[in-house]
Amino acid sequence: MANNLDLEEQEQLDQLKHFWNEYGNLITWVAIIVFGSIAAWNGWQYWQRNQAAQASALYDEVERYAQAGDTARLERAFGDMKDRFGRTAWAGQAGLETAQALAAKGNLDGARTALEWVAGSARDEGYQAVARLRLAAVLVERKAYDDALKQLTGGFPQAFEALAADRRGDVYNLQGKKAEAKAEYEKAFKGFSERDEYRRLVDVKLTALGVDTRTLAAPAAPAASEAAKQP
Repeated sequence: MANNLDLEEQEQLDQLKHFWNEYGNLITWVAIIVFGSIAAWNGWQYWQRNQAAQASALYDEVERYAQAGDTARLERAFGDMKDRFGRTAWAGQAGLETAQALAAKGNLDGARTALEWVAGSARDEGYQAVARLRLAAVLVERKAYDDALKQLTGGFPQAFEALAADRRGDVYNLQGKKAEAKAEYEKAFKGFSERDEYRRLVDVKLTALGVDTRTLAAPAAPAASEAAKQP
């Protein structure tokens, strides 16, 4: 009986050796790839968390200098943010903060530079949209109306489309292009909800151009009445 067990064990051992000889290298490489990928992923996650923490700390500096009105240190801190953490969401937020502080100090060129970076390089499309809207306002201050319109054309996230239309209307109005201004204001008016305070401002602009906004709101009435009939 013992001999039979020894033979069976030897046979199993031989089969295992044969299997390992044939597939051992493949199994080893698969294990290396799997565990290497896990280690790389963990390392990437750690790096991301570390980057976010450092970027957050540097953003605090940007915010502090902005509130203090220390524009020299503010610009240096924002420069560091772009160089070291430009791929983080904090950089876009820092750019908007920097531009606002510089504009408040009358440094429109510095504000424009910061906004151009956010509009072209920020990771968050919301920050990009806000930067384009604010950049258009800076360009209007410079009476660079055509450049302002370039910032306001092209795709905007849906949440910003009405605001962009309103800004385009402002630019056309300043250029004396009343028909184009009306068209853009009407888009903005329709884009804002009835409860939105901003819609009232657009209402005033349209009224000043001789547009009865009640005619713009009228098409929504049939849909509302149909909805009211439903259980």
